[in-house]
Amino acid sequence: VIIYGDLPKNKENVIYLSNHQCTVDWIVADMLAIRQNALGHVRYVLKDGLKWLPLYGWYFSQHGGVYVKRSAKFNEKEMREKLQAQVKAETPMYLVIFPEGTRYNPEIPKVIADSQSFAEKEGLAVLKHVLTPRVKATHVAIDTMKDYLEAVYDVTVAYEGTVDHKGQRKLAPSMTEFLCKECPRVHIFIDRIEVKDIPEEQMYMRRWLHERFEIKDKLLIEFYDAKDSKRRNKFPGKSVHSKLSLKKTLPSLLFLGGLTASMLLTEPGRKLYVKTWIYGTLIGCLWVSIKP
Repeated sequence: VIIYGDLPKNKENVIYLSNHQCTVDWIVADMLAIRQNALGHVRYVLKDGLKWLPLYGWYFSQHGGVYVKRSAKFNEKEMREKLQAQVKAETPMYLVIFPEGTRYNPEIPKVIADSQSFAEKEGLAVLKHVLTPRVKATHVAIDTMKDYLEAVYDVTVAYEGTVDHKGQRKLAPSMTEFLCKECPRVHIFIDRIEVKDIPEEQMYMRRWLHERFEIKDKLLIEFYDAKDSKRRNKFPGKSVHSKLSLKKTLPSLLFLGGLTASMLLTEPGRKLYVKTWIYGTLIGCLWVSIKP
């Protein structure tokens, strides 16, 4: 994990805005949070369909996650109410938002082309390595929690090994590839922004957000396309190879590994494990369909 920019040592109530290219991006948020002793504070704004994920859909909802629908179906009132409830309860907030709304996937060029066409139509800068960001969820989150937040983290993520021999960008690693194969280097650029420096009105915030994604695009152009090969596969500026101590990772590994192994090594445990997934998923799906 290679970190650029300023990541505060202490935990804060923040909104985390990032480019989105694969499911590993979720883990990257955890990578930064654990370095601030804020791992349990991470919550996500997720697309509505993910609430049907077995067990996890229910878990994210109960842990302060917010499910949103795209475009005209976006329910601003529902999102505000959920965030206001979190603020009222003084819930620690490390709210992760991917403003692009979907992943940047080089293997689906139509999505990229449509995003670029929309930007051109709206008079916005056309972006190469990120999609045109959507402002609704970001605006509602910042507007609802502006007096509760301490900062916004503008995060840009790039994975080494995602350019082919022709210099074309490849698909970022999947969760399975990242966890089960040789782990690529993850480059993370953080820009901490004071909430007072962000426009409040949605129209102006939209322009601000697009400008932030223009900065991301320039960083990624440098990372992937720099003419000087020595400047590729890294962001400009100083960087730190960030390692975690065993005391931050070993206890949870031993606890979860031991709990899972103890269940799977006995017949009653295996039955309980399977029933937990089956009935937990059914109850969870019923719960999120009744209570968003």
